[in-house]
Amino acid sequence: MLYRTIYIGSASYLRLRLGQMKIICAETQAERGSIPIEDLGLLMLDHSQITLTHQLMQALMANGVVLLCCDDSHLPIGMMLPLYGHSSHSRRVREQIEVSEPLKKQLWKQTVEAKIRNQSKVLEELGLDAGPMATYLSGVRSGDTSNMEGIAAQYYWRQLFGKDFCRDREGGGANPLLNFGYAVLRSIVAKAIVETGLLPVLGIFHRNRYNPYCLADDLMEPYRPVVDRAVLRWLSVFPRDYDLSGGAKAELLKIASVDMRLGGKWHPLLVAVKMTVSSL
Repeated sequence: MLYRTIYIGSASYLRLRLGQMKIICAETQAERGSIPIEDLGLLMLDHSQITLTHQLMQALMANGVVLLCCDDSHLPIGMMLPLYGHSSHSRRVREQIEVSEPLKKQLWKQTVEAKIRNQSKVLEELGLDAGPMATYLSGVRSGDTSNMEGIAAQYYWRQLFGKDFCRDREGGGANPLLNFGYAVLRSIVAKAIVETGLLPVLGIFHRNRYNPYCLADDLMEPYRPVVDRAVLRWLSVFPRDYDLSGGAKAELLKIASVDMRLGGKWHPLLVAVKMTVSSL
């Protein structure tokens, strides 16, 4: 099933009626739209005057919908996920806690390899030189002790945005667009982790004690190039639009339905991510 991603960027009142999320204009009280809860995958709220009922929130959580809230800078600041998502939750958590360090290192090796392969595909698609990426890929060791991920990333960013570009969360240029896209991707991965019965706080590589989504940060790595490609496509049409305009956000939210090839078949990203997490 192809789930929908909905963005609300104006004063609205959201409520539940007959299994549908009703979107009401806060000023005119006119109904703007109606979406079946079962069709929703991600709901982003990006306005200070959005009100939603507790009944609607219950329905969203019961159906595993990711609820994202944005701050005054229009960047996602928090997400709400279901508390329980799998019948074998406790068993899987025990297994996750007891996993050995050698296995974690092998899993991280596979994750880095997948990321570099996908970065290479983006470069090839754009007609850029992806030759060195094969060398970086072959150099990945258990636990990525040689830091091929970082070395490959430096080359990758220079090819995409020029030698002066620096990937920095606080930086300018394409960085705000990348930040927004990665935040959406992170929420999608976190949703799949909860649904699979794993704890997002226990990562295989990321271990920041202040980060409640370490595992999401691990497993989103191979999917980051999907965001990179979406940002590049937006900038190819609007070369100077580095701000998070409504059009840019709407375009980046489409990553949830981008087709990914996994296991020899094509799947929407929402489904592919779930398959990735389940395979873990």
